[in-house]
Amino acid sequence: MSTIRKTITLTEQQGQWIKSRINDGDFTNDSEYLRDLIRRDQEQFSEIHAIRQALIKGEQSGDSTRSVDEIIQSVLVRENL
Repeated sequence: MSTIRKTITLTEQQGQWIKSRINDGDFTNDSEYLRDLIRRDQEQFSEIHAIRQALIKGEQSGDSTRSVDEIIQSVLVRENL
């Protein structure tokens, strides 16, 4: 995988935070910390996108003819509870 160089500007507080994470041994350098943040952001974005798609699908499926008790019971049966 190729890499690209980026220049970013941080506040003193942000820089100190990254430095403290490195000093604690959580990361070996600034780039590793920032790449970890980006990976987590990508994962969160994917999860949010999947939830949004499920909500849209649910909204488009229309109203249920089942009662609340019937819906709860079907979930309990499906989950073996």
